[in-house]
Amino acid sequence: MKKGRFSKTEQDFIKKNYKSLSPFDIAIKLDRDPASIESYIDLKLDSTVLDDREIEALHDLKSRPFWKELEKQFSEEELQSLLYHWSRIITQFRDDVLPTEELQIIDAIKLEILMNRALTSQQTNMRDVRRYEGLVTEEKAQALEIQDKDHIYGLERQIAILRAAQESLTRDYKDLQTKKAGMLKDLKATREQRIRRLEDSKQTFIGWVRNLMSNPDVRKKIGKDMEKMRLAMEAEKDRLSEYHKYEDGNIDQPFLTPDTVKDD
Repeated sequence: MKKGRFSKTEQDFIKKNYKSLSPFDIAIKLDRDPASIESYIDLKLDSTVLDDREIEALHDLKSRPFWKELEKQFSEEELQSLLYHWSRIITQFRDDVLPTEELQIIDAIKLEILMNRALTSQQTNMRDVRRYEGLVTEEKAQALEIQDKDHIYGLERQIAILRAAQESLTRDYKDLQTKKAGMLKDLKATREQRIRRLEDSKQTFIGWVRNLMSNPDVRKKIGKDMEKMRLAMEAEKDRLSEYHKYEDGNIDQPFLTPDTVKDD
């Protein structure tokens, strides 16, 4: 049974036949695991807005050995978010991703998920604080002789704990955001870096001359390189214009240019 990603021919066969054949029948014809066929079909049917490269990226990630570890680390909803970001980033890089960069991408997406967790916890804390504050206000609105002081003290203590947790979550979110920005910068995936690469690729001749005129170190380096090439060319011309013994035993001078012809 074949393993690995689907070939272009296999993908075309699945697309043409998934409506008329069951995943099991397709798997038999392609000598593939039925589960992988079903997974590919589900991605194709459930992701009509995705292009072929994104679908292939999703299937490719699920076939990796570390996918089982990711399933243990994140909830089903978080895994869907991870798959979405993975397919989009891989497509952005047009599949030009090395193994070490794949790990960087996974780590960056993990940070994104952890940031979402922090924000979700913050929202839950805020709702709890408002609810407890409402209970305190409701209890204090009663007459003093019937107020439950211990209950009020317990609620206010809980509010203080939640506010402290809120500050901790805010710090965690900022730290995760900083780490994620650093990873994206290392991957050359930020908008600023993409624009810089685009601008560098559009350098004009006038801009190159302006840089040459304003930068003496560049002029000096280019001048040295040009002189080295000139000396190398002269030395090679002298070598090639010397007398040469051919295979038939004759000795003669190769003709390069009229200037290299010897008078003798």
